[in-house]
Amino acid sequence: MPQSDERNLTLLTDLYELTMMQGYFENGSDELVVFDAFYRSNPSGSGYAICCGLEQVIEYVKNLHFSEGDLSYLRSLGIFREPFLEYLKDFRFTGDIYAIPEGTVIFPNEPLVKVIAPIMQAQLLEPALLNIINHQSLIATKASRVCHAAKGDGIMEFGLRRAQGPDAGIYGARAAVIGGCIGTSNVLAGQMFGIPVKGTHAHSWIMSFPDELTAFRTYAKLYPSACILLADTYDTLGSGVPNAIRVFTEMREAGIPLTFYGIRLDSGDLAYLSKQARKMLDDAGFPDAVISASCDLDEYLIMSLKNQGAEITSWGVGTNLITSKDCPAFGGVYKLAAIFDRTAGGFIPKIKRSENPEKITNPGNKIIYRIYDRESSKLIGDLLALDGEVFTEDHNLMIFDPVHTWKKTYLKAGTFTLRQLLVPVFRDGECIYQSPSVMEIREICAHELDTLWEETRRFANPHKVYIDLSRKLYDMKYRLLDSLNTSIEGGAATTQS
Repeated sequence: MPQSDERNLTLLTDLYELTMMQGYFENGSDELVVFDAFYRSNPSGSGYAICCGLEQVIEYVKNLHFSEGDLSYLRSLGIFREPFLEYLKDFRFTGDIYAIPEGTVIFPNEPLVKVIAPIMQAQLLEPALLNIINHQSLIATKASRVCHAAKGDGIMEFGLRRAQGPDAGIYGARAAVIGGCIGTSNVLAGQMFGIPVKGTHAHSWIMSFPDELTAFRTYAKLYPSACILLADTYDTLGSGVPNAIRVFTEMREAGIPLTFYGIRLDSGDLAYLSKQARKMLDDAGFPDAVISASCDLDEYLIMSLKNQGAEITSWGVGTNLITSKDCPAFGGVYKLAAIFDRTAGGFIPKIKRSENPEKITNPGNKIIYRIYDRESSKLIGDLLALDGEVFTEDHNLMIFDPVHTWKKTYLKAGTFTLRQLLVPVFRDGECIYQSPSVMEIREICAHELDTLWEETRRFANPHKVYIDLSRKLYDMKYRLLDSLNTSIEGGAATTQS
């Protein structure tokens, strides 16, 4: 099935990336650099996010090239010189990329993707990489919250018609399943990614027949093993549920196995209607009939309905999920962290200073250690360190809050486990990483979510998971900030705007 690997997205970039590239080209500066893609705050007031979109980033990077049509268009803009356009003819990505695998629980200010490449290559990746990671991570996070509210009930992604365009519908469905949904209504997404497709019928099906009962009977005859009847077209309790019961009774009397059957509610007071429908179905001898619901659901409404005792065990969630309506942007950024110095033979750290403390970046070529409690397997926190720093489980570990440094946690050897989060994806321009299937990533995500304490997953005032800095990284960061303060009159050579 054609995916983005057959689409040339090279010009899916901002103009200033190309103008900067030409500047680097004409200045003869194409130093090896480190860029970090990260985000600053969790979406929807969540205590975490879900990393998603790496497979599409891989496809995009593999296919990076400027076609003749691309070059003709750039030439027509009148701002790019021929030597630079000639250089672009043979442009390919030749660097290294490290990333946090899809489905992993993530937190602000830690690199989700680390690019080590010549600056012209690294610069070009920024817009498309952020576009992909931001969108899919946003929807995967929203889906995980909706699924958590449902407390084990199945959540179906039903948002295609409300998504912001075809790509948002397709890749949003992919991300929603990774975040925990059991399937999607989007048939193209099902074909592309091997994910379950699900659905029933619309009110128009009922309205196209002379009466509701005939519509139900016809649908049951067509789909006896997946017979979910939409009960609210005319009168949910007065006709919809009684007619559904009549059809189920006829199926049973005809010897048709009732393997997966029930009703769907799409309007009205879902708590009241579901409880009344449940009683009617049970009294008629159909205690295993499914009651599913849709109707502008989100995690808060589902949680409220569960708390009201609603008899709903299957949920179709559309607009509020596929658009992450309450928080429509993830906010990921892409910042320069280091430049390789040939004379020194190593990376020189770079830092962005800001009047807003949360916008000050973490410098250097970094790695991430995730720390778990050995006994419970629950997540303690993440430790950002410099590449080459080694921490082991058989040595005591002291971590501290990089803002309130007096807050320290002492971890005794043998009481915790460590895992490095960033894995190699590209090396010297060649992809060395095999993405799991979407359903495999969904299982990874479920396991990842199980490592969170319940206090981190609550919707109101979730417990914060701290991202600590190693002492070496912390000292480097504040040395750089101090050096900026002392050299500000002469210009800050180590800042990045």
